[in-house]
Amino acid sequence: MIKQFFILCSGADTDILDQCSNGEQNKYAGIGGTVFFTALMAFIASGYALYTVFDNLLAAIFFGFIWGLLIFNLDRFIVSTIKKRNQVLDEIIQATPRIILAVIIAVVISKPLELKIFEKEIDQVLLEQKNELTLANQNQIAEQYNPEITALENDLISLQKQIDVKETEVNTLYNTYITEAEGTSGTMKLGKGPVYQEKRDKHDAALAELQQLKTENKQKIAETETQISQLKAQYDQQVTNTQPIIDGFDGLMARVNALDSLPWLPSFFIFLLFLAIETSPIIAKLLSPKGEYDFKLEDAETAVKTWVEQKVNERKVLLETDRTLNNKIYNDIADEEELYAYKKKKARELMQLQADAFFKHQKKAL
Repeated sequence: MIKQFFILCSGADTDILDQCSNGEQNKYAGIGGTVFFTALMAFIASGYALYTVFDNLLAAIFFGFIWGLLIFNLDRFIVSTIKKRNQVLDEIIQATPRIILAVIIAVVISKPLELKIFEKEIDQVLLEQKNELTLANQNQIAEQYNPEITALENDLISLQKQIDVKETEVNTLYNTYITEAEGTSGTMKLGKGPVYQEKRDKHDAALAELQQLKTENKQKIAETETQISQLKAQYDQQVTNTQPIIDGFDGLMARVNALDSLPWLPSFFIFLLFLAIETSPIIAKLLSPKGEYDFKLEDAETAVKTWVEQKVNERKVLLETDRTLNNKIYNDIADEEELYAYKKKKARELMQLQADAFFKHQKKAL
């Protein structure tokens, strides 16, 4: 049962192969098994690749199955159309386009499995790339908000500096009128005289200005801090909104690029493995000697070719004979007086009709 299935996969003519030896049947069963398992690997590889794209198991299985059938049909066609010739060079020329196609198929099949085999290493590369993208994204967004936030923070510093300067001035005036009262500076007289009162009034006026400045700047500082908080909240919101895009940076193309950044030698050997699997049926047919099946297949094909050529030649001879007979018959009829008289009568009638028609046409024109 399995043997017959693999023979069917090889694309061989089962009617001819049934008449061959078991060894010949086993050879084509082996070729068919290679074709089948190559298609199976293609199904697994494409299913995984499509799962990374669609993130849907059923869709990946369905399209992977379609791709596996396509590869199976291509491999079966390639193997079944390679015919053993008497010249090795002719066989190589015949198989060259099929080998090129097998190389392309091997690349397509091996790449998704490489992605699965090196999944952990690829995830590490993607994690590093995501971290770099996250930092770059935060910096790009920050460039939109930092100038305005910096300007507002400078306003806060300026407002606070105004208060600090005024407080220093008030404290200086306070020390001035206190030392005046103590007699340690100014007029050097102890007591609260006119000079003390003047300095006290100046201090009280500055203190009132300080209180007014604190009230006004406190409101401005609160408004500025609110604006800064809003800008920072907008920045955080934009970072949060764009982060899912970076987190989703693990599609098929990203994984292929990450795989390319890894050492090439392991991937190359995996490619060689699948190339060997994909080309093994073709190489097997090229290296194997011309067997019993090949002779019987050639006999069946040449029999049909000979039969067709014979039918064509028979038609050619029949056509030539018919042409010769017709020429002889018409030559014999041309010499008969009765046929001559009949043709002459009809020609006269035809000329009369033409003359009448010409006369009527000319008369109508005049």
